[in-house]
Amino acid sequence: IRNYKNKVGLLDNSRMKSDTQWVIDSMRVKTPGHRTQIGSLSGGNQQKVIIGRWLLTQPEILMLDEPTRGIDVGAKFEIYQLIAELAKKGKGIIIISSEMPELLGITDRILVMSNGLVSGIVDTKTTTQNEILRLASLHL
Repeated sequence: IRNYKNKVGLLDNSRMKSDTQWVIDSMRVKTPGHRTQIGSLSGGNQQKVIIGRWLLTQPEILMLDEPTRGIDVGAKFEIYQLIAELAKKGKGIIIISSEMPELLGITDRILVMSNGLVSGIVDTKTTTQNEILRLASLHL
């Protein structure tokens, strides 16, 4: 909220509405309107709103922890598209996920850890799930 205060300390409602509309439009959020409570949106749309809020800060690097957990297949696809678009625009994307097919499908490289230690970094174009599992169990 403090980001939306004007010089005299009042809320800048037009800027808040503009940013909200930007999130809705750019993240393709399905909502009845900009005043809809986030909690009443579907899980996928909630995720998109959260990512959109972060993007308002214009980060160079975005860290996403389990970005598609608990959302339906269609929403997952939209999140994957969004991640790809951000990467094409030069944003650094770090994804933490327990879903190996997700990691293999949307990343360039995977840093594998085992027991708190880095076991290896693999190129997703040339690695296999078995190699990742081998690295994940290296320090157990």
